[in-house]
Amino acid sequence: MASTAAVPFWRAAGMTYITYSNICASLVRGCLKEPYKSDAASREKVHFAVSKWANGKPEKPTIRTDSPDQ
Repeated sequence: MASTAAVPFWRAAGMTYITYSNICASLVRGCLKEPYKSDAASREKVHFAVSKWANGKPEKPTIRTDSPDQ
């Protein structure tokens, strides 16, 4: 039996919550005035490690840095 409950608008638009929250955060950062805008832009960068697995063991991780500039 299908649920007739209301669906969040971000789900109805075909987005995930992460995508929705990233859009909202970007809009808020864009509305800030200096010096808060440059402080928020510096926190926007993301650093993470990616490890591929082979034969049940992780290989050497690759450090990635993603930022809106890329």
